[in-house]
Amino acid sequence: MVTAVHPAPRTTTGPRAATVRHLGPNWYAAVMGTAIVANAGATLPGHVPGLRTVCTLVWAVSFLMLLALLAARTAHWTHHRDQARAHLDDPAVAPFYGCLSMALLAVGAGTLTVGQDWIGVGAALAIDTVLFVAGTAIGLAAAVAIPYLMVVRHRIEPGQASPVWLLPVVAPMVSAACGPLLAAHLPEGQARATLLLACYALFGLSLLATLVMLPVIFARLVTSGPLPLALTPTLFLVLGPLGQSTTATGKIADAAQGVFPAAYEHAFSAFAVLYGVPVMGFALLWLALAAAMVVRARRAGMGFAMTWWAFTFPVGTCVTGAESLAAHTGLAAFDVLTVALYAFLVAAWAVAAVQTVRGLASGRLLAAPA
Repeated sequence: MVTAVHPAPRTTTGPRAATVRHLGPNWYAAVMGTAIVANAGATLPGHVPGLRTVCTLVWAVSFLMLLALLAARTAHWTHHRDQARAHLDDPAVAPFYGCLSMALLAVGAGTLTVGQDWIGVGAALAIDTVLFVAGTAIGLAAAVAIPYLMVVRHRIEPGQASPVWLLPVVAPMVSAACGPLLAAHLPEGQARATLLLACYALFGLSLLATLVMLPVIFARLVTSGPLPLALTPTLFLVLGPLGQSTTATGKIADAAQGVFPAAYEHAFSAFAVLYGVPVMGFALLWLALAAAMVVRARRAGMGFAMTWWAFTFPVGTCVTGAESLAAHTGLAAFDVLTVALYAFLVAAWAVAAVQTVRGLASGRLLAAPA
């Protein structure tokens, strides 16, 4: 019997390059999910001995993951340009390019929040500035380019609507939440005010784009039934714009003190509560719905996939949103909610991380999709 030997694609230059052929932009979700564990944990209510050190260690892991993934994705585009173009032409994969922006922003925010403990304020500020500028630029590009591709190149049926579509348009909201961290390091006056109002504009841009997408996604659920088992965890992605927008309004309100006239300062603070409380209520409603759907899918045989990372970053944004509401309202109930959500986040991150390491070790996660 003669066994046919198929030559390797011409775009592959060696075994090491071949391992990244099917490494898609969705892998940046693992970086985001790791970074948010550090960012959210650093501002938890109360004082837990050693927690900040653990959060700094987790940030360092996310930073190394980002560097490794940027190198791997560069190799992907260099040696497998045909596959990279195919990802852009695939409506199920292209929206994940928003994850690159959010990974840069999340790691940058962690650098300035906890990373400065190890590398110093000056180095942390420089790194965060670079990552914030790059992440914001990429996020804005994705927010335009991916919907453009969906309209002019992708051929999408009504039943294909997915929460994944939110990823490109929620990236500017992450910029809106991370930008105020840098505002305190800018000179008082025009520079600081410009950055804060730019963050406010990014908040509005992302919020309105999300409001366009959400009805389409929910309509697909009620008219076509549950998502495929492997995609069910992506229902948690809806929490991202909800929690992140609540975080953004709170962070902007905090940073606006002393920058704008008193009337605007009060307005920012009032809006952070008047907007954040009802949105957090809807986030908890969606969390219950999404959790019920995941339990149903798990009973039906849902196994691990990279979509499980959707359990991390979106929940983490709800943690930071609840933290912000606790600070602005002084209500202990939000402190309790913050701790409960963070416990869920850490558990979800641990499961996703262990399963991802196992999948990498076995080669299953880097194999060609069925």
